Amino acid sequence: MRKSPHSLPWLAADEAFPPVNTAWGEHDPAPGLLAAGRTLEVASLLQAYGLGIFPWFSAGQPILWWSPDPRMVLQTRDFRLHRSLRKSIAHFRDAANHEIRFDTAFARVIAACAGTPRAGQSGTWIVPDMVQAYTALHRAGHAHSVETWAGGELVGGLYCVNIGGMVFGESMFAHRTDASKLALAALVAFCRAHGIAMIDCQQNTRHLASLGAAEIPREAFVAHVAARKALAPPRWKFEPLYWNQLLTPERTTS
Repeated sequence: MRKSPHSLPWLAADEAFPPVNTAWGEHDPAPGLLAAGRTLEVASLLQAYGLGIFPWFSAGQPILWWSPDPRMVLQTRDFRLHRSLRKSIAHFRDAANHEIRFDTAFARVIAACAGTPRAGQSGTWIVPDMVQAYTALHRAGHAHSVETWAGGELVGGLYCVNIGGMVFGESMFAHRTDASKLALAALVAFCRAHGIAMIDCQQNTRHLASLGAAEIPREAFVAHVAARKALAPPRWKFEPLYWNQLLTPERTTS
């Protein structure tokens, strides 16, 4: 292991990740940055996610690995179903030729997400190497697309990573109002139906906070992942009855 400026570990392809508590802190140039290097192969990604680490870098940068403290997560029980979204779900569920699908258009979903910069950024972090890596992860059965279809058209969605009883959200897009929120709501409903308590959101954004996501200490997050990653994963198929996990009056907020 060699060091880059600010003592950032630079990892060889087969080198172990450093402990997450050695990631840069709030007074360092990039809080949460843990290491650089290694590879984006399936085994490397699975090991990283299982340790509470994820890759995030821009074009022209090396592979950068992150484990921020605190960690933004969505406890599925805390999902905020605002009245407007509840109405959108009810309309979507009852409309002809409207449906949520899983894993029927992963390549289209990740391509659309790549064209949707994160809040406050002008470019995308879903560079070609990331697209290739997560497509391979999808083929291996660990990355999934949640797709909002209306009238036979893909209008929104998201993609995520699943290891055992843990889901890690990655990115979402919308070509119509609420299309990405519908995909997220469907993912929450699916997770509740399968006893998945937490969706990793990685970073704090106002949008995610408005839907019920909140920060927790990295130590608690890593412990949760460690306890859940060895469980049997769910079968990735969305059933309309899963909407019942959300469409109850006591779970609706203004």
